[in-house]
Amino acid sequence: MKWRILTAVAATVLLAIVAVGYIALRATDAPAAGTSPVRLAGPGVLIRDTATGTLALQRPDGTRERSDLRCARVYAAAGTGVCLREQPESYELTVVDRELKKLSSIPLNGIPNRARVSPSGRMVSWTVFVTGDSYNGGRFSTRSGILDSRTGTLAGNLEEFTVDGKPSAPTANFWGITFTRDDNVFYATMSAGGQRRLMRGDFARRDMHPLKDNVECPSLSPDGTRIAYKKMLADRTWRLTVLRLADLVETPLAETRSVDDQAAWLDDSTIAYGLPHQRGKGADIWKTPADGHGTPELVTRDAESPSPTN
Repeated sequence: MKWRILTAVAATVLLAIVAVGYIALRATDAPAAGTSPVRLAGPGVLIRDTATGTLALQRPDGTRERSDLRCARVYAAAGTGVCLREQPESYELTVVDRELKKLSSIPLNGIPNRARVSPSGRMVSWTVFVTGDSYNGGRFSTRSGILDSRTGTLAGNLEEFTVDGKPSAPTANFWGITFTRDDNVFYATMSAGGQRRLMRGDFARRDMHPLKDNVECPSLSPDGTRIAYKKMLADRTWRLTVLRLADLVETPLAETRSVDDQAAWLDDSTIAYGLPHQRGKGADIWKTPADGHGTPELVTRDAESPSPTN
């Protein structure tokens, strides 16, 4: 998240200023542009193309279909897509259908950082950075919200939810939402009092309760039994880890590089994530087994923000 925060700082100054039928992707150094219109369907992985800044679809044969929709973060599930977009002097969340037609949009009061769609395609979430107090050295706060795209019900700020029935702490920050299949229960990270905790939330009741410390940017497995997340180590780097919800047993993954991302499950046994280029701007998408074994593999270059399509 360090490089994202540096980007956020620069932007602030200037403004003042998915895995049914998943097929293993072939890594390519220079993906070919597809000729078909981009649709949120078929085998492949939805990505943000870091060379163009646009929503794109990476196919199993290595080809890449690019859209004209510029996004800072993308995600899709069950034919619903979300794009966190930069607008003149502001940002917005745009919800699109399988054909990338705009369904709705809402303004964002910060710099885009995370996005998710529930497995059914109904619930949409986002996280943005805003200036102020933060889990990161006091320089930033996060704001996270949830939209029910079917009813239009909006929870614009998780800070308004209760924690075990009581108001959340004034310094609490929430980020990295992930949904269960019932479109009501969700998981997120809360930072308060110097502790980061995994929270289990109830959208209808507007309440959350803590499950485990030192869990950031959770991502729920398709079978709903495990959470992939980044765990902060003593040296302030992050280690991709999987948490079994039944007994809260942790499994560190084979990826030992510091991954500052909200990982995505390509299927019940594979996790994908973005890693920034060592040479400068941009990122590549990698994958690793969810059981802690194996070796990380490159999925595709010049891409980030992965989610499998179905």
